[in-house]
Amino acid sequence: MTGSAPDSPTVLIVDDEVDILELLSYNFRSEGYTVHCAEDGDKALKVARDVQPDVIILDVMMPTIDGMEVCRRIRQDAHLRTTPVLMLTARTEEEHRIAGLNVGADAYLQKPTSIPVVLSQTEALLRTVQRHAAPPDRLQVHDLMIDRDRYQVIKRNGKDDTEISFPRQEFHLLYFLASHPGKVFTRDEILDAVWGPDVHVGTRTVDVHIRKIRQRIGSDYIETIQGVGYRFQQ
Repeated sequence: MTGSAPDSPTVLIVDDEVDILELLSYNFRSEGYTVHCAEDGDKALKVARDVQPDVIILDVMMPTIDGMEVCRRIRQDAHLRTTPVLMLTARTEEEHRIAGLNVGADAYLQKPTSIPVVLSQTEALLRTVQRHAAPPDRLQVHDLMIDRDRYQVIKRNGKDDTEISFPRQEFHLLYFLASHPGKVFTRDEILDAVWGPDVHVGTRTVDVHIRKIRQRIGSDYIETIQGVGYRFQQ
């Protein structure tokens, strides 16, 4: 089950009880979310990897793979490990709640709980992610120091540091990729993030700028993902 709204946060709701899925789906869509659903752990992992949601609502007691294991695997996935997870369970034991938090859940609600509480907790998780999402003005990745305020890139070589000059757009592209290490971006996503949605240039522009960046810093930092785009090495 899927619902969509443009430019809306995406939620993956995982529960083996159809009535709960339908109730939560309806309310999240009513609040403007794009909604994806899964009825078991196997499907949850597949959907999560396919859509990379902004937040996951995860039931604990499920067939095939329970919510604890799903959460554990999410935290091991490079593309999902920072995705906020809200666990729902009918279990009341404190040890169970602690176990959920220990495998990587960000918050834990006991069933039954009201829809407003689930929505409020979800919104709180998204606000926390947004507060931490903005990259810092200065990045230290591998042996590169990238200072956004000064448009400065320094490559550290033991005792000696080398400053590398970049044209403005190449600097922005390098900074964008380096601030999301391990995440794959398509050429269109890069164009939109670096050049902006109102600048109409071809995807070949990205390839040209990547090549020039590699000429300046070396070819080991930015990886080409064939048929998809690029990512900065973790």
